[in-house]
Amino acid sequence: MKNSKEVRIGTRGSQLALWQANWIKSTLETRYPDLEVSLVKIKTTGDKILDVPLAKVGGKGLFVKEIEEAMLDGRIDLAVHSMKDVPTDLPEPLHLPVIAEREDPRDALLSHGKRFDELPQGARIGTSSLRRQAQLLHKRPDMKMISLRGNLDTRIKKLDTEGLDAVILAAAGIRRMGWADKITQILSTEISLPAIGQGAVGIECRREDPRINDLIDFIRHDDTFDAVVAERAFLKKLEGGCQVPIAAYAEIDGENLRLRGLVGSVDGKELIEDEIRGLRTDGVRLGTELGERVLAAGAGRILEEVYKNS
Repeated sequence: MKNSKEVRIGTRGSQLALWQANWIKSTLETRYPDLEVSLVKIKTTGDKILDVPLAKVGGKGLFVKEIEEAMLDGRIDLAVHSMKDVPTDLPEPLHLPVIAEREDPRDALLSHGKRFDELPQGARIGTSSLRRQAQLLHKRPDMKMISLRGNLDTRIKKLDTEGLDAVILAAAGIRRMGWADKITQILSTEISLPAIGQGAVGIECRREDPRINDLIDFIRHDDTFDAVVAERAFLKKLEGGCQVPIAAYAEIDGENLRLRGLVGSVDGKELIEDEIRGLRTDGVRLGTELGERVLAAGAGRILEEVYKNS
């Protein structure tokens, strides 16, 4: 019988992943002072493949598969994930009962002092995301997109080492690492609609583990949870992984929810956008319906192209 005071958290080993896992660890320890919480670092496929754009190696589940396997065979009790890395379909015995309060979900531009609209013609922009690439090229077809991989600090350094004019990263990660002073501009959601679940941290665990489910329940942030559920329903309808040019962002206002969704061609020439409003309790239906609408407007053809060429 395992020690009931012990909780083992599975996490990737990157600085940001460890920050997030330690945040959940200290939140649990503050609430339950006699709990013994430890971190178990797990190397995922996504961490091992650093020389190929993620879209080329399948995107889905690359940062969670090995962590889920550790949970299924009992080596860890729960996993802490960046929600934008989590596929919409989980292995049957597992679920995502908790999503913690979201950080800023928007994208951040880091440059040598120039804002997006001040960047020169033909500016070289570093990004790891086809979603960002599609939206930025739609607004500025003159820009040259340079694929970035590696941890957050590695990608920030490439601004100088690769002679880039700017890099675009998630604001949440930069803020969490304490590097907000490096941000030149937070991009509005009109310039760059965020990735599904961007800025949100989720906790995955076994359904049939009442002890863990009860322990973590207080961390759940209802506004964030309902927003991300709607975004993920949109993604699920489009059958997209985390590395395709799909964006969605849900905002909660009282009992109401507004969800914006977008699919773009990799070259930025085509952008299909739509939005839907309804009750926050209807997030799955709203996300699914919005997904159906953008598919009907041509998103299916765009995504087919992306999968064919990746």
